[in-house]
Amino acid sequence: MNNLNQTPNANRLHIAIYGRRNSGKSSLINALTNQQVALVSDIAGTTADPVYKAMEVRGLGACVFIDTAGFDDEGALGELRMQKTRETLPKADIAIMLFSDTDFSLEKSWLEALKSSGVPVIAVVNKSDLQDPAPLMERIRTELSLSPLAVSAVDRTGIPALLAELTRALPEGYGAESITGRLVKDGDVVMLVMPQDSEAPKGRLILPQVQTIRDLLDNRCISINVTPDTMEGALAALKAPPDLIITDSQAFKTVYEKAPKESKLTSFSVLFAAYKGDLDAYVRGAQAVERLNGQSHVLIAEACTHAPLSEDIGRVKIPNLLRKKYGKDMDIQVVSGADFPDDLTPYDLIVHCGGCMFNRKYLLSRIARAEEARVPITNYGVLLAKLNGILDSITL
Repeated sequence: MNNLNQTPNANRLHIAIYGRRNSGKSSLINALTNQQVALVSDIAGTTADPVYKAMEVRGLGACVFIDTAGFDDEGALGELRMQKTRETLPKADIAIMLFSDTDFSLEKSWLEALKSSGVPVIAVVNKSDLQDPAPLMERIRTELSLSPLAVSAVDRTGIPALLAELTRALPEGYGAESITGRLVKDGDVVMLVMPQDSEAPKGRLILPQVQTIRDLLDNRCISINVTPDTMEGALAALKAPPDLIITDSQAFKTVYEKAPKESKLTSFSVLFAAYKGDLDAYVRGAQAVERLNGQSHVLIAEACTHAPLSEDIGRVKIPNLLRKKYGKDMDIQVVSGADFPDDLTPYDLIVHCGGCMFNRKYLLSRIARAEEARVPITNYGVLLAKLNGILDSITL
């Protein structure tokens, strides 16, 4: 579990390391972080499932290093390992590709996959302390049009240059995103309406609420935290209506009816639709509910994995609302965590959570897959605003 003072993994730069078995991927992670965080062995295939290591790296800040299985693994188990490695592609913000062989056939296919996923690639010739890297580096430049770096994880030769290259490869604008910045200004009063039900166990706030409060502090706003039943009293205590009201999506209708007309109104899920995903795509997708009927197929996708709760918004409340409006026999399937169907075409609508447990790169890849399959996709907050008839009245 993340310490409360740590940056959530979903907000960290994801750096994936790819290469053949025993090419030194784990050793390179240890050298980059200057810690023994990955298991190193001379036995090929030591790394099975991808290993995610959250670290703070000088010059890069909060990162997650993804140590993957070798993409030349063999046999039935090897194919399963490589499938797990493929699943890291849409999560990677930056990729490091290790070269240790003069045959580039496997590397070429993985480079093409990374290019298709929009991932910048840094080529590295590792173990340069064991052999002259110059011939292999020249071949990489000539045949693959990459500018490789020579690195030794043993004596850390080339590590400073690699860290500098990682910094240069940062996606444009990375780390500058704000959850609320487009809706607030210095000194704004913001009211947060947060139902404290079974989804928010005693003594804790859910992650989107915590991150939004911190973001408001960064934007020098004054935040007032209330529950739906204390909202009216808080409004009466203020000299003027709040500039912005942010509510949990499940309380959208109640809060909308109580909110002053002068106040902008949105929800945590709508904020995260823009912060982590594609708000315009979600708004377009929400219009598809008008075409649903009792025979429609809906997929609900949650980023986190947890046991279903009686008040669960994704597994209980949204399905109940949809079936009440369009028919009790509507087919609604729920997936969680990394589970997401390969074939999306059977669905008439995909409803995604805010995605606070995913990095933005991964959530955008899901949206792109839905659009490629011509399946409308929306998220919890946008859908609930649409179902409550207030989508045109809230602030997006």
